[in-house]
This record gives sequence, structure tokens and C-alpha cells, in this order.
Amino acid sequence: MIGTSVALRVRMSAHDAHYADELVDGARILAIFGDLATELLIRLDGDEGLFRAYESVEFLAPVFAGDYIEARAELLAIGASSRKMRFEARKTITNVRGGFGADGETGLARSAAEVLREPVVVARAVGTCVVPEALQRKPRELYLPGLPAGPAPSAPAIVTPPADLAPDLILTAAIVGAELTREQTPHLPLTPGEVADEAARCREAGAAIIHLHVRGDDGQNTQSADRYAEVIAAIRRKCDCIIAPSTGGAVGMSLGERVGPLACRPEMATLNCGTLNFGDQVFVNSRPEIRKIAAKIRACGAVPELECYEVGHVEEALSLAAEGVIAPPLHFQFVLGVKGAIPARDDVLHYLRSLVPSGATWGVAAVGRFQQPMTELAMRLGGHARVGLEDNIFIRKGALAEGSAPLVARAAAYARTVGREPVDPPRARKLLQIGAR
Repeated sequence: MIGTSVALRVRMSAHDAHYADELVDGARILAIFGDLATELLIRLDGDEGLFRAYESVEFLAPVFAGDYIEARAELLAIGASSRKMRFEARKTITNVRGGFGADGETGLARSAAEVLREPVVVARAVGTCVVPEALQRKPRELYLPGLPAGPAPSAPAIVTPPADLAPDLILTAAIVGAELTREQTPHLPLTPGEVADEAARCREAGAAIIHLHVRGDDGQNTQSADRYAEVIAAIRRKCDCIIAPSTGGAVGMSLGERVGPLACRPEMATLNCGTLNFGDQVFVNSRPEIRKIAAKIRACGAVPELECYEVGHVEEALSLAAEGVIAPPLHFQFVLGVKGAIPARDDVLHYLRSLVPSGATWGVAAVGRFQQPMTELAMRLGGHARVGLEDNIFIRKGALAEGSAPLVARAAAYARTVGREPVDPPRARKLLQIGAR
């Protein structure tokens, strides 16, 4: 039941407009949220229930008559009588409102409208509803086509959250990457000192793990053990984060190059679990190569972070565990939205999560504009999250993030609104059993 969601699409009419210039009252959006909450309660309890309170409400953009609003509600937690929910409303179509044509002079009709290329989030909220236990019942079977009608059972349907929906949240900051350049963002740290300073800022913002690539003096990606040792030492002088170097390196590197950072005996290291189309390139990870890198990670005492860009990569990771190449408990990282690999969609993450065995942990790294919605979904589903410049350079559309720390801070702030608390590195080490394997 946790993660169940419902949605509505509504066109704002002139009757919804309350203020000048046909501005819609925020109460109208809250009424839509109330309708969504009611549907969730009916689906869960067979009763409309009562809305008790909002924990947070944010109105993020104006709504006008003629706008189309898509709203969604999702179950976050279920108690004996309480049901905690998250709400979001997005504008998908907007009235142009008497704008001007391409020539700058021709006024458009008041009826002109357009579909937005990127939906605009207009409101978010988190709230709690209540259905008294005496009113909770299984929804009637007559709502299911083909089944006989009959009275609904009266037994209460009390559901507890899954065990993996724990309050502890591990945030990872991917602060450098292999391909990002200063031309794309001036906030990219390159020198050991810059990387260490950014790691410390991310630690302060709520990160427990630093996913690490390093650059040479020329700014190019390198897997040199000496360079990694220099950068890791600089980070160690600044903060106590878990440092997880990449063994993926960059597309086209040899296996010998890729495992260079393992000479530094890190606490964690990435293990890519399969070959994939990586944009216009092919990132090759043959099964024999995967096992060789896994063996080297284990030999140096590091915990593998199982990088999965496809469903088959999850199955390969499970095969590695079954063969004894890697030791449980397993930690999966689902990388979503890479062009040529698995897409960043809600249904995809729900399915990937269903493959995770009992006792394992998992997190999400999503690229570009998918970073925020996918990592937030992961938090609501009980997973962990990776953010940072390696995957996304924008704090909002068109605005560069001034380093990875603001992205970490945003993720940490959101986590607290859904009952998740970013942990410090010592707690993360305990959760991942670093040092205990």
C-alpha cells in the first residue's frame, strides 16, 4: 500500500478565479488535494475519512483561469487510523493571456493557449488524514468487474509500513564526475583542495558519502592511484565522509586503469554490473570483467556499491552474491535516465525496488532534470539518494547550482518533510556495515 498514488487533471475555469487578472485562489488547489486524499482513503479503507492537518504547504507558482492542473497524491505512511500523504500539483497547459506574436506587435486572442514543454510545479504539500478504526473496511468487491456484489467485510484493514521505510537516510554527493567541464559549469571542483572543500560543504549540508572521480593537473579524468591518494588525503583533512571512488572511470578505459583507486584501500567502491549504451558510446562491462573488479574490491576490504543501469544489472548483482563473489548485505545504486539505458520513471523505480532482496539497501542516482523527482521518490519509498554536479548541474531550470552542496541541502530539506533524517558518516558506516565484513 505504501507508494500507492492517484491523480486528477482539472481545468481552472473563470469560476475558480478569485483575484485580479483571473488569478486562482490557493484554496482551490487545496480542494483538489482533498479530493485526491479522499480517493486514496476510499481505495485503502472503503471510507472517505477526515483530513486532520497539513504538515507543510508550498505555493510555488501562480495559477490562472484557463490553466490545466495535474495533481497527484501518494501514500507515505499508514498508522492504526492515520494516513500520511504527499501532494503535488503541476501546470501542464496555460492560457497565453493576451501575449504578443513573434513579430512583437500582433496581439494574440484571449483564447490563445499552449502546452508547456516542461510542466510547472505550482504547489506541494504533506498532510495527514484519519479514518477511525471502526470505519475501516475492505472496499466492496462489487467495484471489481466480473466479481459478485455483496456486503463488504467489516474487519479493519490496518497496514504497517514496510521494514525498509526507516527514518535513516544516506545521502551521497557526486561532486566531480568523469566528463563534466568548467565550460559547462564554473562551479566544478578540479584540484585536490577544491574537491576537499566541496566535500566538506556537502558533509555540512547532510551528505555521508562522497562518490569520487578525480582529475589530473590538465583537468582530464584520471584513475591514477597517486592522484586519488592525494585527493582522498585532502578530503580526510576536511571531513569524515565515506569516500567511494569510481571503478568505472571513463568510457574506453582498460580494466587495469579503472581499478587504480583500489590501491588506496577505500571504504566503498562502485561496481558496474553490466554493459550499456551510455549516450552515443558503449560502456563495456563484460561478465568476466565484472567478476575481476568485484574480486579486487573485496580483496582491498571495500564495500561494493552495485551500479545498476538496467534491470539485467540487478540480476547480475544477485548472481554475483549467489556465486560468493560479493558478500551480503548488498547495496544497490539504481542509475536512472542515462540516454540509452533504463528511463527515469516512477513505475521503473517501483519495479527495481521490488527486485531488492531482504536485508539489502538501495539508493537512486538520476541524471539531469530527473535528479530531484527520482531521488525524492526514492526517499518516500524507503531508499537512499545521490545528488551532485556529476549527475545534474542545475538547482532549478536555467539556474546553475553553485556546487553540489546546494543540491545536497535541498535533498536533505525535502527528506525531513517526509519523515526521513539524513545520517552522519558514522551512522552510515553502521547501516552499510562498513568495517564489519
